[in-house]
Amino acid sequence: MSAASGFDAGRAWRIRLLYSAVWWLAMPFVLLRLWRRGSKEPGYRQHVAERIGFYPPLAPSLASRKFLWVHAVSVGETRAAEPLIAAMLEAYPEHAILLTHMTATGRATGQALFGNSPRVLQCFLPYDTGWMVGRFLRHFSPCLCVLMETEVWPNLIVQCGRYKVPVALVNARLSVRSLRRGKRFSTLMTEAASGMSCVGAQTEADAGRLQQLGGSNVHVTGNLKFDVTPSPALLAVGAAMRGQIGNRPVLLCASTRDGEEELILDALSRRSQDPAYADLLVIIVPRHPQRFDEVADMAAAKGLPPLRRTRLADEPVPPQVKVLIGDSMGEMFAYYAMCDVAFIGGSLLPMGGQNLIEAFAVGKPVLIGPHTFNFSDITEQAIAAGAAQRVSDVDTMLDTAQRLLQADQQRQAMGEQATHFAQQHRGATARTMALLAPFI
Repeated sequence: MSAASGFDAGRAWRIRLLYSAVWWLAMPFVLLRLWRRGSKEPGYRQHVAERIGFYPPLAPSLASRKFLWVHAVSVGETRAAEPLIAAMLEAYPEHAILLTHMTATGRATGQALFGNSPRVLQCFLPYDTGWMVGRFLRHFSPCLCVLMETEVWPNLIVQCGRYKVPVALVNARLSVRSLRRGKRFSTLMTEAASGMSCVGAQTEADAGRLQQLGGSNVHVTGNLKFDVTPSPALLAVGAAMRGQIGNRPVLLCASTRDGEEELILDALSRRSQDPAYADLLVIIVPRHPQRFDEVADMAAAKGLPPLRRTRLADEPVPPQVKVLIGDSMGEMFAYYAMCDVAFIGGSLLPMGGQNLIEAFAVGKPVLIGPHTFNFSDITEQAIAAGAAQRVSDVDTMLDTAQRLLQADQQRQAMGEQATHFAQQHRGATARTMALLAPFI
C-alpha cells in the first residue's frame, strides 16, 4: 500500500478479479436480455459479436490510419460528442474516429450524425471483461481513449493502461448521489481513476466530486452540449410541422420516462372540459423508442386522441388531436423548434432529469420538475438566469405552461434568456481539445 495514496493495488486486483467473475457468470443472462430487448428494438439483435469482442477486418481506407476512440454510451452522450468529433476530424486529418456505443439508439444517433463521414467507424464496445476489452484494443489499436460523461469501466481502463492507451474522461459529471454510490466501490473506482490521464469536468462541483473519487489532472472544461448547433434542416422540419399545427399553443414534453407519460396524460384528461385547454396540443417524446406504441395506446385509452409523428403527412393536424407522439429518432431539435414551451422529462419522478441545453439552443422557455440531481448545477444556473422555471408536480407543470402560453411577453423574455444562457456557456469544445492535445 502506498502511504501517500492509501491505495492497495493487491486488494484492487482481487476485487477486480471478483468483478470480472461476476461478469462472466452473468454473461448468458446478459445476452438473453439483449435478445429479448431486440424484440422491440431490432438494433439490439445486430452486431452481437462486437459486444463480446469480435470484429470484422478493417477496410483498407481505415487500416492505415490511427484511431482516436470516443466512447458515447447512448443518445445523449453521442449528441454531446458531435462538436468534439467534428473538431477532431478537422484538427487531425490523418486520423480516423472510432465511435463506440452500448445502446442501439446511441449507435443509430451516431449513424445519423456521422454516417456520411468515411473517417468515422462505429461499433459496440464489448462488455467489461479483460479478455473482451483486450481483443477490442488489439483489433483497433487506438492511440487515445475518450470516455464521455460518466462511462468509467474498471477493466477497460486497466486494459488501456496495459496497452499504453491514454484515457481521458471528458464532459464529465458526477452527482452527489453517484459519488455516494461510487464510494461504496472505492477500491475499484480509485484504481480506475488512477488510470485516467486527464479529466475534463462540466462544472467546478463535478470536478470536486471527481477528485474525491480519486481523479487527478482534473480541469473544468464546461459542457460540450452547449456547442451543439441546431441543424438548419431540422429547424426547417420543425417550422414545417408547426405550420401544420397552425395557431394552437404547443407544449412539448421532451425525453419523458416510464411513469411520467401516464401522469401527464391523466392531468390532461382531468382538464379535457376546461375551455382554457381546449386548443392545447401536447407533444410527448418518450426517451426510449420501445415505448412509442405504449404511450400512443395510453393516450387513446384516456380519451386523448393521439397522432404519431411518423404518420403525420402534409395535411394540417386535425383539431381533435390532443397529443402528438414524437416517435421519430434524431429530430429533437425539430420538436423544440415547433413548440412554444418545453418541459424536460426525467424530472417529475426521481430519475435525475435530462438535458435542458438543446431547448436553450433553440431559444425555448423550459419547465423542469423537482428531480434534477443529474443536472443540478446547470438547472440551478438556468433558473437563476430566468431561462427555466422549476415546477413541483405535473399539475403545476401544466398550469405553469398554460400561463406562459397566454403571456406572450413573459414567454418571449424567457426564450431570449434561454438563448443568451446557451451562448454564454459555449467554448467547451476548444477547452477539451486543448486538454486532449498532449495525449494525441
